[in-house]
Amino acid sequence: MKKYLIYCLIVVAISACNSENKSLEENSDSTSSNLSKIDTLLSAKIVKTADMSFRVKNVQQAKQQLTMMLNNIGGSMTEFTIESKIEKFERVKQSTDSLLELTSYHTEGFMVAKVPSNKLDDFTNKTAVLAIFVDRQSLKLEDKSFVFMSNQLKNQNSVEAIAQLNKRANKRSNNVATSMLIKDDYVDKKIENLLIDDKVKYSEITLNFYQDNAVRRLTVINDNLEDYRPGFFKRSSLAISNGWKIFTELFLVVLNLWAVIVLLIVAYIGFCYFKRRRQIVKVIA
Repeated sequence: MKKYLIYCLIVVAISACNSENKSLEENSDSTSSNLSKIDTLLSAKIVKTADMSFRVKNVQQAKQQLTMMLNNIGGSMTEFTIESKIEKFERVKQSTDSLLELTSYHTEGFMVAKVPSNKLDDFTNKTAVLAIFVDRQSLKLEDKSFVFMSNQLKNQNSVEAIAQLNKRANKRSNNVATSMLIKDDYVDKKIENLLIDDKVKYSEITLNFYQDNAVRRLTVINDNLEDYRPGFFKRSSLAISNGWKIFTELFLVVLNLWAVIVLLIVAYIGFCYFKRRRQIVKVIA
């Protein structure tokens, strides 16, 4: 009887050891699985950002060439601006009715483009060849791997949390509001990861390019009315002619008023006559 009891204890001990070993193996497998999952999530997420400033022969032609280069490598332009700044402006008289307009100006171009990351170096090299002189060229590398992995792990936790909340959901609890907050956070993290993937796939490059000062010559109409006046001698002859016309007009006015003039003369003679007679009467008296 004791012999069988010993056998039973040995069997129980062996089974206990086997179950413990099995549990350890399962925990080990679970841990290794989680570690491998993290290693899978922790892939390289390198975001490249480039910047260039350079001088070109012609800003408009450079813009066309850069656009063609982007199209050839599968890139795209997201922002573009051309601006001309006037340095000096002057108008020179050519003739009575025309002016020569001289404008000294400075033209600059600004472009923001998205380039496939694996072709960024090739694009910057071709851009440097296009330029006459490169003022500045920079490249920034930013590792987003841990941010990406953090978002994915948080999303997995969100999925598990929502599942647990749904199991314990009831009408009196606030699980619905909590679930909505978790879902919104899940969406934010998902979109952030999509943006990271897009930035990893397509690098952003900022291009500032300019050309040497240029001068534009343009003949325009003279809008200064004083320049259209005739010369001195012409104006003098016109003044004499106008004076004679004024004199003749005044003479005609006088002729039209001859009756009034005669009456004035008669009145003046009568006044003088009566004045002299009065003086004689005073002397006799």
